[in-house]
Amino acid sequence: MEIEQLVSRQRAYFEKGKTRNVAWRIAALKTLKKAILQNQEEIEAALRADLNKSASETYMCETGMVLSELSYMIAHLRGYAKNRRVPTPLAQFHARSFTSPEPYGVVLVMSPWNYPFMLALEPAIGALAAGNCVVIKPSAYSPATSDVIEKIIGACFAPHVAAVVKGGREENTALLEQKFDFIFFTGSVAVGRLVMEKASRHLTPVCLELGGKSPCIVDKSANIRLAARRIVFGKYLNVGQTCVAPDYLFVHEQVKEKLLAEIQKCIRQQFGARPLDNPNYGRIVNEKHFDRLCGLLKCGSVYCGGETRRETLQIAPTVLTGILPSDAVMKQEIFGPILPVMTFRDISEVITYTTRREKPLALYLFTASRAVERKVLKYVSFGGGCINDTIIHLATSRMGFGGVGGSGMGSYHGRDSFELFSHRRSIVKKYTWLDLPFRYQPYRGWKDLLIRMFLR
Repeated sequence: MEIEQLVSRQRAYFEKGKTRNVAWRIAALKTLKKAILQNQEEIEAALRADLNKSASETYMCETGMVLSELSYMIAHLRGYAKNRRVPTPLAQFHARSFTSPEPYGVVLVMSPWNYPFMLALEPAIGALAAGNCVVIKPSAYSPATSDVIEKIIGACFAPHVAAVVKGGREENTALLEQKFDFIFFTGSVAVGRLVMEKASRHLTPVCLELGGKSPCIVDKSANIRLAARRIVFGKYLNVGQTCVAPDYLFVHEQVKEKLLAEIQKCIRQQFGARPLDNPNYGRIVNEKHFDRLCGLLKCGSVYCGGETRRETLQIAPTVLTGILPSDAVMKQEIFGPILPVMTFRDISEVITYTTRREKPLALYLFTASRAVERKVLKYVSFGGGCINDTIIHLATSRMGFGGVGGSGMGSYHGRDSFELFSHRRSIVKKYTWLDLPFRYQPYRGWKDLLIRMFLR
């Protein structure tokens, strides 16, 4: 089906009003959940083919996350879709004021390759829950997963409700030429700018989930053994191809050697003595990214790791020391299993370094000091993060997830997803049994006094 025709058919169906029915939305989400449960083995096989993800990691980071979001949205949707009563100013007596959510219309969801199932379906769940029709554009770099998503969506919905458009740059360009009512994009900063530029021609609102260099800070008061374990988990999950992975490590100079020794030990414990021979250790998505990452291995000195295997596009979990801010590895988002390390003496150095650069998508702070925690949270702006852990702040439907500044705009998950894909109208229902006359011309004498009395 031609893209222009697809969007036109979805718009025509949306205008019929069927997706505005809350019971219809809940039934749609239940249908999707059932289909995912029935196709779990195919989902696992697809992610193994695209990224060599293990079945456990696939469920933990992809299928399970989507199922959890579906369950949460199904349970809470009726409450989210209700009107919200708000107080009415005395000057508008007698009236009832409320806000009412309505769907935008036809939504485009553009997803990346690193978590291709979860990052395509989680925003689509929010779009459907809010009552929209949706076009899903998965990444061309994860073709097996794209095929599974197309199969599941095709089995659950008619194309005029939800559809998948596969392909590469040509299809992306064609989609961005269409007039959508909302665009949700997850990916690189460079492509995010293009999406926003294209959307601006139609004044289409956007949510951009981007990335950036997310710092991980380890204070001298931190529990070093626990910090090392959690840093290794967050950094090397999906071989570092995670938008919220710790991008670089700032460690207090007094505990640097102890922390690095623990990190090396934890890498061995989690991935084995030879990670590249571990059947559950993933791979880099393609040669282009593999070559880019191999170039970054030349920065500083390799403390541990550094092994590469071109035939399987694998790079071992690596720690780099002797890193300077001017090094190439500190000039771009790494998006791979390479952890550059820098040291500090006072937390103010880290705050200065971080605040003078683009606002990161995530920040992770390991400390037992409440003073250090308060200082970092007070002065550093970032999308979201953790104190004494990594990654897990996004694994909940009870908090929104999103970036700020250069790391993106907009927030989703749970209620935030419903609100993101809805326009909330402000409505005053004025009763007719009384009409206060002081708002009408001419304004003089007692009318002017009443206006000034009510509006102060």
